[in-house]
Amino acid sequence: MGQEAPLFKKQYYPINEVLFQYLEKYKRTTKTYVLYDDLLRFQGSVEVFDDNGKDTLWIRVFYNEFEKQEIDASLKKIYTLLLSDGDESKIQFLTVDYIDFCTFGNSKPFRIKVRNILNENYTIFYVKKADASRIFGLELEDILSPNRINFLVFKDTIIEEHIVGVPGDLFLEKHLKNCTELEKSQIAKEFVKFNERCTIGLLGDMRSYNFVVIPIFDFDHKVFKIRAIDFDQQCYEGSFKLYKPHLFKENFKFSQLVSDKLEANSIEQYQIEERSVMVKRMAGSEKRLNDLLKAMKSMELSSPEKLKQLKHEIFEFTHDIHFKKATSMGEVVEAALNFLKRNYKSEN
Repeated sequence: MGQEAPLFKKQYYPINEVLFQYLEKYKRTTKTYVLYDDLLRFQGSVEVFDDNGKDTLWIRVFYNEFEKQEIDASLKKIYTLLLSDGDESKIQFLTVDYIDFCTFGNSKPFRIKVRNILNENYTIFYVKKADASRIFGLELEDILSPNRINFLVFKDTIIEEHIVGVPGDLFLEKHLKNCTELEKSQIAKEFVKFNERCTIGLLGDMRSYNFVVIPIFDFDHKVFKIRAIDFDQQCYEGSFKLYKPHLFKENFKFSQLVSDKLEANSIEQYQIEERSVMVKRMAGSEKRLNDLLKAMKSMELSSPEKLKQLKHEIFEFTHDIHFKKATSMGEVVEAALNFLKRNYKSEN
């Protein structure tokens, strides 16, 4: 089990006019007071370590006094835009605790912690370079999954609300051993459903550190949910295997849970359940989904070589001629969703 990771850093794709119109129509745009490039003007930094002294690959950045005041004020206003539609009536009670920067990965995000000094509650959000692939991934997650995504775009900057949960690799390392057998079965079920959503929606590179496990207390027991936190590899890679989380070596323990805890007919049942729910979500957001696919089909989202490889591999798997005829990654995603709808109808 296992597969090779992508060899090269993903290409950046800027927002085009069709995607911008989509974002405006569905209230995803705003006017921010600080752009991603503004945050790059930090004067110094220190490494950030976790409680065990391990390097987190984040650095805490610092600005000169004049820029710090301006940036902090702007970040507090962004907080109000993201969470209270721009209501600044309580902004005097907000403080920016820190600004962290990560050079690891594609998006090179800034992580901002804003705290309410009256009650010590805080919110974390991210400021990143707005990449079209990521935006399409976020929107498809919002439409096709049970999870809602909160983000705003201004020019070439995207602001994303933090997704709460335990990173999958950390969960495997520290928490799985403490789970009961019943909880392990439930995690296995959720991983099957998560795997199905990623494969159908063509969200790639879902290695364990790119998704979170969320424990939820329900009466006298815990249930678990799994959701993606990284959307940079939306319909970008050429290998169909890279859209199947269960094949990554980093996810081996999750796949092992599925093998150990679930019978083949149960796995098939959970896959059918997830497909059924996805079809219902698509029907409930048909106009929005069609607008999104129109935007996806209006631009290049990968190389011609990757597009050729992916549509060929999916055609070999499904024998659906629509994949073979696709001329863009947007059309491949559209073909995948239409294939899901047709097969759901035939199953029912």
